[in-house]
Amino acid sequence: WESEEYCRTKLKRPGPLGSIDREKLNPKGGSVALGHPFAATGARIVGALAKQLAERGSGRGLISICTAGGMGVTAILER
Repeated sequence: WESEEYCRTKLKRPGPLGSIDREKLNPKGGSVALGHPFAATGARIVGALAKQLAERGSGRGLISICTAGGMGVTAILER
């Protein structure tokens, strides 16, 4: 995201996309850290994010989950 050369050559963008605040990136760990119950990872991750947003009182969070076979699902939750 931050490299001008990478964004220009690989992403065909005119410049960097911005920076990522590492303090906000995966603050409680991923599905392995939270528990990875078979067929319930989505519910586990959504529930964990909803709880974090409730504890903060507001905010926005993005989750992405592998759904097997090279597929995935992404969701943005806002409180």
